[in-house]
Amino acid sequence: MNSMYFSEEHNLFRKSLQDFLQKEVVPHIEKWEQTGIIDRFIWKKFGDMGFFGINYPEAYGGMNLDLFYTVILLEELQKINSGGFAAAIWAHVYLAMTHLNAEGDEAIKQKYLAPSIAGDKIGCLCITEPFGGSDVAGMRTTAVKQGDHYVINGSKTFITNGVLSDYLIVAAKTTPELGNKGISIFVLDRDMAGVSATKLDKLGWRASDTGEIAFDNVKVPIQNLMGEADKGFSYIMQHFSLERLIMGINAHARAEFALEYALKYMSEREAFGRTIDKFQALRHSIADLYSDLEVNKIFNYTIAARLNNGEYVVKEATMSKLKSTKMADEVIYQCLQFLGGYGYMEEYPMARLLRDSRLGPIGGGTSEILREILAKIIIDKKEYKPAT
Repeated sequence: MNSMYFSEEHNLFRKSLQDFLQKEVVPHIEKWEQTGIIDRFIWKKFGDMGFFGINYPEAYGGMNLDLFYTVILLEELQKINSGGFAAAIWAHVYLAMTHLNAEGDEAIKQKYLAPSIAGDKIGCLCITEPFGGSDVAGMRTTAVKQGDHYVINGSKTFITNGVLSDYLIVAAKTTPELGNKGISIFVLDRDMAGVSATKLDKLGWRASDTGEIAFDNVKVPIQNLMGEADKGFSYIMQHFSLERLIMGINAHARAEFALEYALKYMSEREAFGRTIDKFQALRHSIADLYSDLEVNKIFNYTIAARLNNGEYVVKEATMSKLKSTKMADEVIYQCLQFLGGYGYMEEYPMARLLRDSRLGPIGGGTSEILREILAKIIIDKKEYKPAT
C-alpha cells in the first residue's frame, strides 16, 4: 500500500474493515441483490463499528479522521462486488450526512446527524429531477414560505436510498425568479404528510433502493431549512467535489478488483497446454489495463490529499470522475472477455461488475456535463468558488 498516503493505522483499519465486510456483509449480498432491500440490521452494525462517523465530529459520535480512512472504506466496499450495497452506504454517509454536517444547525445535527452516525437513521439526498438530470439550476421543485413553515411541491428521481431512508435532504426553489440563486436545502422526515416514493427497476446497483419521490403540499417547519435561504446552489456545488472524487475512487477500486480476479482466473485457466496468462496478446492487454488503473488511482489519491488539506478541487475532482469511470468500464469489459463464456455467467463476478460499473459515467453528473464544466474552466476561465 502506498506509504505516501497510508500509515500503519490506515492499514490496520483496512484489515479490520475487510474482516467486518467478509463476516457481516458478504454472506447477505446475494439476498440483497435479489430482493433489492438491504436488511436494516447491517446499518446498525456499521454504526456500532464507527464506519459512518469516520469524518464527522466527535461531538456527534464521529471520529474526525482524515479523508484517507474514507478512501479505504470506499475501496473495500467496491471489492465485495455489490455496487448497490456500496452506493447505499456512501450515499448515506457522504451525500445526505455531508449536508447535515455542513449546513445543519445544532438542533438538526442532534436530531439527524448523531443518529445517522450511530446507524439508527438512514438518509438520502434529493436533487435530481425527472426533467432536469444534471441541470440543477433548472429544478422545478418549489418551497413556498407560509408563516412558520414551507410548503414543498415537486418531484425527484434516481434517488439512492429514496424509498427506505428515514429522512431526505431536499433541494427546492424558494425564490424561483432568481434561478440557481434561489435554491434552498431542507431536511424532511419520511413520514411527513405528502411525501411518497416509488421504487425504480435498474440495470445494475440492484441491492440499493433507488426511488422517484413526490412532494405534494408537504408542510415543512421553518426550522428544517439548512443553512441560509437561497444559498442552496452554492452548497450543492461545494459538495460536488467530494461526490465526484468518491465516484472516481469507486471506479479505480472496482477496476482493481476486476483485474485481480481476472489475473487469478488466467493463472489457472489452461488452453493449448498452458495457462492463458502466458499468451502475449493477453499479457500486453493486462499491462495496458494496469497502467491505466494506476495512473487514475494515484491521481485520485493526490486529489484526496488536497481535499483533506482544505483545498477547493472542483476541477480535479471532475477530472477524477470523468476519467476514472471511463477507465473502469473499459477495464471491466476487457476482464469479462478474459473469462470468456464464464465472464457472461452470473455465478462469476464480471457480469454484475459490468452492470454496476455502467452507472459511473452517468450518476453524479454525466460525462458529457463534466466535459462541459471542464471546458468552461479550461477555455472560458470560469472560476468556481466555495460557498461563503
